[in-house]
Amino acid sequence: MLCTHNTNFDIPMKYKHIFEPLDLGFTTLKNRILMGSMHTGLEEEKNGFEKIAHYYAERAKGGVGLIVTGGIAPSIQGWTGPFSARMTTKKHARKHKLITDAVHKEGGKICMQILHAGRYGYHPFIVAPSKIKSPITPFKPFKLKQSGIKRTIHDFVNCAKLSQEAGYDGVEIMGSEGYLINEFIAKRTNKRTDNYGGDYENRMRLPIELIKQTREAVGKEFIIIYRLSMLDLVEKGSSWEEVVQLAKEIENAGATIINTGIGWHEARIPTIATSVPRAAFTWVTQKMKQEVSIPLITSNRINMPETAEKVLAEGHADMISMARPFLADPEWVNKAKSEKEDEINTCIGCNQACLDHVFLQKVASCLVNPRACHETELNYYKTDKKKKIAIVGAGPAGMSVAAIAGQRGHKVTLFDADKEIGGQFNIAKQIPGKEEFYETIRYFKKQLELHNVIVKLNRRVAVDDLINGNFDEIIIATGIKPRMPKIEGIEHSKVLNYLDVLKFKKPVGKRVAVIGAGGIGFDVSEYLAHEGESTSQNIDAWLKEWGIDKSLKSRSGIEGVVSEIEPSPREIFMFKRSKGKFGAKLGKTTGWIHRSTLKKKKVQFINEVQYTKIDDEGLHYTQNKEQKLLKIDNVIICAGQTPFKELVTPLEEKGIKVHVIGGADIAAELDAKRAINQGCRLAAEL
Repeated sequence: MLCTHNTNFDIPMKYKHIFEPLDLGFTTLKNRILMGSMHTGLEEEKNGFEKIAHYYAERAKGGVGLIVTGGIAPSIQGWTGPFSARMTTKKHARKHKLITDAVHKEGGKICMQILHAGRYGYHPFIVAPSKIKSPITPFKPFKLKQSGIKRTIHDFVNCAKLSQEAGYDGVEIMGSEGYLINEFIAKRTNKRTDNYGGDYENRMRLPIELIKQTREAVGKEFIIIYRLSMLDLVEKGSSWEEVVQLAKEIENAGATIINTGIGWHEARIPTIATSVPRAAFTWVTQKMKQEVSIPLITSNRINMPETAEKVLAEGHADMISMARPFLADPEWVNKAKSEKEDEINTCIGCNQACLDHVFLQKVASCLVNPRACHETELNYYKTDKKKKIAIVGAGPAGMSVAAIAGQRGHKVTLFDADKEIGGQFNIAKQIPGKEEFYETIRYFKKQLELHNVIVKLNRRVAVDDLINGNFDEIIIATGIKPRMPKIEGIEHSKVLNYLDVLKFKKPVGKRVAVIGAGGIGFDVSEYLAHEGESTSQNIDAWLKEWGIDKSLKSRSGIEGVVSEIEPSPREIFMFKRSKGKFGAKLGKTTGWIHRSTLKKKKVQFINEVQYTKIDDEGLHYTQNKEQKLLKIDNVIICAGQTPFKELVTPLEEKGIKVHVIGGADIAAELDAKRAINQGCRLAAEL
């Protein structure tokens, strides 16, 4: 059931645009924040409906104005993958009642997204307007016949009616990101010659019929959001004039709201990664506001109240969509309303535990908030047995265990030899495009303060300090130290490790060899290639770097546009011993961005080598049985790390049990996701 019309909402002055109600005529949204659609993997889990009901209910309780679920298929052909979530029967609708009841109980509103994957489906039954394989999935689609198109429209309408029976306040019809509806619209994927192909009037016929028939089926007092691809970012996508034409037709067909979609999944331009500037695409929605009269939602890389308020105040949109920020902090809206933005656990756009998990068919979570999507199993209850706890190391693992243990009521002391908390995050935040790590450190600093954690910095703790402190629990989270490979001349003055460069700011020459092609090697190379500067804080510079036409005169925003790249101040050569792709272990959804960025900066990739020696001449190595010499100013070692746990053995020898977490436990890669998860789960058990 929809809530009755009500405009009696308290509006805080600091974020008055965020908390201005949005009147849709038949119902009113209490604020301008939408929790955007994102698949979590809970949709297909055993007991998944109970888990996802808790997940959405927490966000509703957290104050969000409207929630949109992850994509639900209207048919088996529309699956994103085998046996993925669908809404095709009354039995499905009854199961979804668990979700809608939980959200409504917390005073929230929720729409179900109807998503037909089209050629993006990862199964052999996929269909599309034409028989053209997607570059990101292995199956070639079947071409939909006219009868198949009529059946697909019926499936969407049936799905919407069932969602209404399930108690949803509306639906979002996914017409963006390169899924089925988008495939009909674009010449890139629509080669038909019937009345659903050819001229643009024919290619946009499907979404118009969908909206009209859905509106007829659900009545006037039901929210219909249409997710419109406003910027395709692929060759042979829509022109701006075509996007405007479709938006007007969608409004006339009966949509309540238009939501902004940016980029197809196969586009080779990042749209939601950390390196994308905040609110990088809201100018597109602003341009559309001149063309239609129904409310418009804007999205992509909006993660803090200041940004959201600015976007709304400047008239770029009527509403803000955020998805991953509600993984990071379900209380985002309430904290903004209370003007406690310094307590918000900010989404850093890393994709490591959300999108990467989903693409690997794992349940999503969040690097900075491991409780996300695990609300029924990971909880931080107040302890009835307070303990005195020592934590050594204030990196990601140490900060997380300290904050949660303090929150639960334990008396916690956190030690670190450095002058500031953060550990490896203080390294990461310096990498161009990773400035969001500043927010995570800010968040943990505030949590430590709120929960009365005693923080002792510039303090290298000895074994006796811990023994004499009479602690009930000792946690070692001392992190890692760089691994130095056995290469002749490794002690040469030309040789630096990554901490020398990023932490201690030792000078680096103009011609550099980076040994190691993992995450650290990529970070160091990016740092050196940008001279520490980044376009992630400058929208116009970033758009030029990625070849996006802000005037929208170019089809899809990119056709014929040449990227404008600031040249690297250095020649950089990245080495690795093995063959294969550089950065193969980087995130599934972000690794290509890092490779592309370094290629733009003309970094040279050299693999299948054996290192011979380092001397005054440079780096000697063997490749394909050929001895080679690279003349360089510096060699930077990024060849992994080893656990730094010097306190563990002496304590255990004295019979004292210790917990070892984070890099001190496993140092195969710098893994903040695992470190924070370990810290939170340990704190929940103490």
